Amino acid sequence: MPSAMEVEASSSASGSGSNVMNYFIGMGFPREMVAEAIQANGEGSIDLILERLLTYSAIKESPEAQPNVDPDPSSSSSEYDESFLDGFSDSDSSENEVIAQLARMGYSEKDTKLALERCGEQASMAELADFICAAQMAKAFEAPEEKPRIQHLDEHYYTKQTKKLKLIHGDDEMIGLPNPMIGFGLPTDSVIVTRRTLPEAAKGPPYFYYENVAMAPKGVWQTISSFLYEVKPEFVDSKHLCAAARKRGYIHNLPIHNRSPLVPLPPQTISEAFPLTKRWWPSWDTRTKLNCLQTVIASAKVTDRIREAVVGYEGEPPLSVQKFVLEQCRKWNLVWVGRNKVAPLEPDEIEMLLGFPRYHTRGGGTNRTDRYKSLGNSFQIDTVAYHLSVLKYMFPGGINVLSLFSGIGGAEVALHRLGIRLKNVVSVEKSEVNRNLVRSWWQETDQDGNLIDLEDVQDLREDRLEQMIKSFGGFDLIIGGSPCNNLAGNNRLHRDGLEGKESSLFFEYWRILDTVKRIMKRNNGNY
Repeated sequence: MPSAMEVEASSSASGSGSNVMNYFIGMGFPREMVAEAIQANGEGSIDLILERLLTYSAIKESPEAQPNVDPDPSSSSSEYDESFLDGFSDSDSSENEVIAQLARMGYSEKDTKLALERCGEQASMAELADFICAAQMAKAFEAPEEKPRIQHLDEHYYTKQTKKLKLIHGDDEMIGLPNPMIGFGLPTDSVIVTRRTLPEAAKGPPYFYYENVAMAPKGVWQTISSFLYEVKPEFVDSKHLCAAARKRGYIHNLPIHNRSPLVPLPPQTISEAFPLTKRWWPSWDTRTKLNCLQTVIASAKVTDRIREAVVGYEGEPPLSVQKFVLEQCRKWNLVWVGRNKVAPLEPDEIEMLLGFPRYHTRGGGTNRTDRYKSLGNSFQIDTVAYHLSVLKYMFPGGINVLSLFSGIGGAEVALHRLGIRLKNVVSVEKSEVNRNLVRSWWQETDQDGNLIDLEDVQDLREDRLEQMIKSFGGFDLIIGGSPCNNLAGNNRLHRDGLEGKESSLFFEYWRILDTVKRIMKRNNGNY
């Protein structure tokens, strides 16, 4: 079966929808249903077509899902109720059933088992199919003989990277994600890991802290670790510290004892975060935590379909409808705001969940789309601040920070909320909108330190870094999370790991960190 990317390219080249039609028919969808979905969304919108097909499968083809029909509980369900729809819920389907369902969609048993291992047994069919599709596309467009796409690096770094990048395509076992994903412990744990052995190369100033998505393609975290002095990742899901999930990996050389959480503690559940929703929340929606907050939100079509699916029932809707609604609510983080009415989170609400001040992303030339995008790519402040809290008593006079890929200033906000004075901050961020937001926050919070904002990490060459170090006396912390565009599971078309155009910027983080360490070691013979 061709990948979605190949289908899109072929369809675009030919100007015909036949390839798209055949692609989805090959996945097991009826021809009439595919034709209707293509007509509604256009031939080039592969993801939108798939979303609509799944919706049709869950509602239109299910007798129970028709509001005008009085379903007979004793009657047998349709084909979609028993097989396809169940996969889009949190049901306890066995591995064999999942393999069988994905086989009908054209995926091999080998790919399905890898997806189950990678995404977990609780992953929905949509997530599994997304993972397999992304893996197939990455493999199809892989060029093993091609030099790694690292731009503007010194020969010293290029040579080291060429050698280490072999790990990406090697047979190394993937670093396993812990379950639960709590890192070295949480504020509520009675037993917390308080000791670890850092590799010798990782010791000494500056402290560094690197973040990226936990569920990256195979081999990515081994490669990141190998560049960052073989320090092992600390994987944390922010749902253990707030009301929204955010599965991230953190590699750092910070102490891990005497951590403390930000106070007041953030809301821990959806109902605590949004108490007004409790009036409308149905008993069959058992969510207590939100999924990872994304850069996009559900369209009005999605919320309208949900309303249409549940509005015709006096009591609880049939199980098939519940499953469909819950799948969409989980996927898009929808909350109940009225009778049979769901809505996506507002930017102000996401700011609160992520630990930012209210209206942090409002103004400064931002529109609603900009706000969602910036917030979806940001740190979760409570999680990061818990890790950084050890710095509070280590730098009572303040701290010098090099903030790479700063985004909307998550690192700066976390340090400020911890009560750590920001003496000198060099903030590097490509987006002018985000730079404006950080500058605005800096002024609004009356920071008395020095903020230098730059656009491109590649401008931080050794001579400029040496000049800054001489001016500030060195950096105490280098923090950042390079773009995850080519790592995140939702990126179907360009999930090509650390060789991707955006995510290869990780090597700039490493280059800058390694350069700063060498300069500071040279200038301070004590280390």
